[in-house]
Amino acid sequence: MVAVNRVFAAQLAGLPVFGPDGEAIGKVRDLVVGLRVDRQPPRVLGLVLELATRRRIFVPMLRVTSIEPNAVTLATGSVNLRQFHQRANEVLVVGELLDARVRTASGAAAVLVDAAMEPSRTRDWRMTRVAVRERTGRLARRGPVQVLHWEEIGGLSVTELAGQPQGAQHLVAVFETMRAADVANALHGLPLKRRYEVAEALDDERLADIIEELPEEDQKDLLAHLDEERAADVLEAMNPDDAADLLAELPEIDKDRLLGLMEPAESAPVRRLLEYSFDTAGGLMTPEPVVLAPDATVAEALAHVRNPDLTPALASMVFVCRPPTATPTGRYLGCVHIQRLLREPPSDLVAGVLDTDLTTLSPAASLGEVTRYFAAYNLVCAPVVDESDHLLGAVSVDDVLDHLLPDNWRETGLTHA
Repeated sequence: MVAVNRVFAAQLAGLPVFGPDGEAIGKVRDLVVGLRVDRQPPRVLGLVLELATRRRIFVPMLRVTSIEPNAVTLATGSVNLRQFHQRANEVLVVGELLDARVRTASGAAAVLVDAAMEPSRTRDWRMTRVAVRERTGRLARRGPVQVLHWEEIGGLSVTELAGQPQGAQHLVAVFETMRAADVANALHGLPLKRRYEVAEALDDERLADIIEELPEEDQKDLLAHLDEERAADVLEAMNPDDAADLLAELPEIDKDRLLGLMEPAESAPVRRLLEYSFDTAGGLMTPEPVVLAPDATVAEALAHVRNPDLTPALASMVFVCRPPTATPTGRYLGCVHIQRLLREPPSDLVAGVLDTDLTTLSPAASLGEVTRYFAAYNLVCAPVVDESDHLLGAVSVDDVLDHLLPDNWRETGLTHA
């Protein structure tokens, strides 16, 4: 028996889903409804779940036995792991209905901010209520939210939704609680029109993080949709190695134009990376690892690796070089592993705890050489040093895996259907 009688979509999105024995299955990412020609409440067909591998699957509502405020439970039986594909008559509630422009029974223009489903006597679920906020003009104060019956709202047919421009304020609010990789997976499953609306509503930093997680074709498509000034701003916000990978896939004329629109300080490391083949250490590396001078203290090094913007791989190692410490640096002296930093007095200098025996990678090292390097030394980050002992950057294991996996791994996940 279902534990609650009315469930709002925005509250349901993100809830963990468990099997009858308590085993974790995934998280709710959306609800699928079949819109009707008339104004009667549509039937909720099922949930879109996201597995740990980021594969999105469909679970019919008849499989749902309990919806609690903090979890969803499914009935006994196997889960179909086939990738979810939206059909022509289906609409995603979170992905497509939120922020839709609607009309109330009085004829007032409004924006849909949430929708609620309720179970019927036949065990079907119906999308019976909608929460809307009247649109009173761009400069006017935001009106209160009203919860109305589905029948009191116009503008929610499939054809009306397809033709109207939508904002993305409330959908972006749902995405705020999700990791960039999960948002990228959700965007990939949205219709193209809706994907563009969300991209336009995101700030540059957040959009950059999400684009880095998208499949290559989606990356190029979104970048092409943005006006060139905004595209250059987003590229500046991306990690230089990811920006270089994306630009390398564009026609030469487009690549040069976008590089020219970027700030020189932001485009310079990207230009350097573009000089290397994508399947070499130089093409794989990031030019922004943690680099310190030899007179820095252990406490300073630990403060740098606490930076939340660093990936765990890049935070695992500090590189010590003669000035300048921006890549390409002065002479490379060695590295310090984070485990060693944690064992040393904070006031000690990093120069006194260097690992000077670790072999470095040449920027021309092939992908195979880099892979064997990580396997041989059990590392997740490695220095890339040129013939003159200048540190050029660092390769992290996630960049290596990204190139070893199939090209479409972001789209298909790692589970077999």
